[in-house]
Amino acid sequence: MIILFTVMLLVLLATGLPVGFALGTGGLVGMLLFMGGDGTLNQIPLLAYKSLDDFVLCAVPLYVLMSQILLEGKVGNDLFELGNKWLRHLPGGLGAATIVACGIFAAITGSSAACAVTIGAIAIPEMLKRNYERTVVLGAVAAGGTLGILIPPSIPMILYGAITGESIGQLFMSGVVPGFMLTIFFIGVVVYKSRNLPLEPKASWTERMDALKSSIWGLMLPVIVVGGIYTGAFTPTEAAAVGTVYSLFITFCIYKTLSLKHLPNILLGTVKTSSMIFCIMIGATLFGFVLTILQVPQALTLMVTEMQFSRWIFFIMINCLLLFLGCILETVSIIFITVPILYPIILQLGFDPIWFNVILQINMEMALITPPVGMNLFVLQGVSPDSKMTQIVKGVIPYAVVMGIEMLILCFVPGLATWLPSVVK
Repeated sequence: MIILFTVMLLVLLATGLPVGFALGTGGLVGMLLFMGGDGTLNQIPLLAYKSLDDFVLCAVPLYVLMSQILLEGKVGNDLFELGNKWLRHLPGGLGAATIVACGIFAAITGSSAACAVTIGAIAIPEMLKRNYERTVVLGAVAAGGTLGILIPPSIPMILYGAITGESIGQLFMSGVVPGFMLTIFFIGVVVYKSRNLPLEPKASWTERMDALKSSIWGLMLPVIVVGGIYTGAFTPTEAAAVGTVYSLFITFCIYKTLSLKHLPNILLGTVKTSSMIFCIMIGATLFGFVLTILQVPQALTLMVTEMQFSRWIFFIMINCLLLFLGCILETVSIIFITVPILYPIILQLGFDPIWFNVILQINMEMALITPPVGMNLFVLQGVSPDSKMTQIVKGVIPYAVVMGIEMLILCFVPGLATWLPSVVK
């Protein structure tokens, strides 16, 4: 029966039906088959309401709105210029500046797509002008954009916390050290790939300080959001609201890159993205309800405990599953489909759920750059229409390998993900 439902879901997705509707249809069919009766349909609005009835989820549209404001307000331009002025004189300096700008913008917005669009629009023509190989350029921007998932604040981490009940603050902290490490690894890749290019002239200290001064308002945003959470000034949801108000303030009053005429597009983009996320949530809840009726999570947990394999064998299988799903689904869908099933299993296996959150998020980063539906691949093709998809895919391969290496490091040294959450409570 599970195989039948899986096949049905894949067929619905293959028809081009949006993921949320595909999951909801599968859930509806399952409810009619296994519950029956007129009361079945009455369960749908109750389950839909229950899936969204969580104060933590208020943060999702707020972080999306914050991302849209900063995207329209072109805050990323100053961040790229900051990285350029401080790093361009180093080997592969402009590529390193691109990764740094992506990391900072990711920490500000929590949106990988917004990061790839904003930094990509600036960095791609600048790097190509300086004779960087196109695959190197595209790979750096596509991979750098994925840092929005791992570096807090992160919408996928909020969703993970909403499903599992884990502390959002601790989940945010778990991504700081691995996110910093991955940024350094990405810089290492782009520097190695660009080692034979001529060096750029070194910027003066006046130019560097001017760039820092221009970017300071944007750089303060993650400090306010994450710092406010850990000083107890506000909850993660309240932090999202504070960050949104601060974003409006700096883009309207300080940078003056936005005006009232921009608000309709910002709000429309926010509604579209938030609606997509919540639609997937409702569909996944209906589908998960059927799996619960069939006792699939319990059966899988029992199977895992009864089999005599090492827990690391199951861990490898879980990562293979996530990698496969990443090739055909986007991040939010994967989280809502897999986490309710995998969470009790990883607890039963003795893995730390905070540590597993980081492993999951790195897998989600890989999902953004793995064909055929890696979102950042299509974002980059939209930003750089002259680039072929094969060039983009070729460019991201080294970064996908680096992500795999980081996951391996985290398996041997789990404290890299769990130490900071245990210290900052």
